[in-house]
Amino acid sequence: MLLLALSIAPGIAISLYIFLKDRFNREPGLNLLVCFFLGCLSVVPAIIIQLFTAKPTEQFFSNQIVYTAFFAYIIVGLSEEWSKYLALRFYAFPKKSFDEPYDGIVYSVMVGMGFATVENIGYVTQHGLSTAILRMVLSVPAHGTFAILMGYYAGKAKFNPQKRVYYNLLGLSLAAFFHGTFDFFLFLQGNNEVNKYLGDGLLFLGAVSSFFIAIWLSRKAIRAHMQTSKELFHRE
Repeated sequence: MLLLALSIAPGIAISLYIFLKDRFNREPGLNLLVCFFLGCLSVVPAIIIQLFTAKPTEQFFSNQIVYTAFFAYIIVGLSEEWSKYLALRFYAFPKKSFDEPYDGIVYSVMVGMGFATVENIGYVTQHGLSTAILRMVLSVPAHGTFAILMGYYAGKAKFNPQKRVYYNLLGLSLAAFFHGTFDFFLFLQGNNEVNKYLGDGLLFLGAVSSFFIAIWLSRKAIRAHMQTSKELFHRE
């Protein structure tokens, strides 16, 4: 029971934090719950893609580091962020309640935290308490930053039809890039070829550094859209 609680708590806490930041025009609770549930379900297409592409593509790469990069950025990063994007784009995006740019962040985080919670339950029940604590402070918040970046550009896309495709693709690409970078450094840990030059500690530092850059960008994104929300609220 403790492990289950620790698995669920980070995603719920981040969802509440982003929801409570939306002080001027909060979203309907049902829409948010559906987004979270769709995020949980979005684990399924991501797993299917990874199962069917990981082994077949490995034979095309003679260099293990190059394959690790492909695996991190494309097979994992892009497949997972694309799966989340489908829920954001085809459920939340058309909603009438999506009526200000910050809503893109709110809905995207709900989807992202649904995904991260299901993923977290799997890792924590398999690996135990130490994994629960590490993922609570690192992996789940990292998913939160990926979602904020995607949602920031979804918010811009919603209210700029001429650049809608561009902004949506940019948000998806940035989320996949930071997701892939974070995983790339972690996946390299234990690689003998890399460890000739870099130890696991430096690789972990690389993952953490990408995470902190994503946090910095996420904070800027939240501030920008919250300022827009404030202006819209006082204009009405």
